[in-house]
Amino acid sequence: MHSAPSVIHPVGRSFWAGCMLVGLWAAAVAACAAWVLAGASGWRLLLSVGLVLVVGGFAATAWWREPSGILAWDGSGWTWATDTAPLGQEGRVSVVLDLQRLLLVHWHSDGQRRWLWLERSASRGDQWVALRRAVYSRADAEAPSGAEPPASSTP
Repeated sequence: MHSAPSVIHPVGRSFWAGCMLVGLWAAAVAACAAWVLAGASGWRLLLSVGLVLVVGGFAATAWWREPSGILAWDGSGWTWATDTAPLGQEGRVSVVLDLQRLLLVHWHSDGQRRWLWLERSASRGDQWVALRRAVYSRADAEAPSGAEPPASSTP
């Protein structure tokens, strides 16, 4: 079996992730409005409205500060490079959400974890297909020296 080809993909603030956050926030605002129309009042209503505003602010700030950089697969592993770390940092990528044109991946590295939204619109040509192959492939790992297949060992 052949490994996925090398691929480089730019990562930045995701338009679609922002749309999802706005949609969830609008649903929370609608729920508070429905609660008001149902006759709710008092401290519980104030608390829920306050929480919707605070959580919406945190979500907007997190979206605005999404990392930008380059995610690269060389056939044996992943590298994440940013303006502050141009040489890149080796790590692992695991797919959390696959919407065909949008991928949410979790980046794992020594001491660093982050969520990255990968969009088809950021890639050129067939690079999106190559990226999708890469996130679902395993790195080439050579067998340790002296290793034998399990069927060839004798009890």
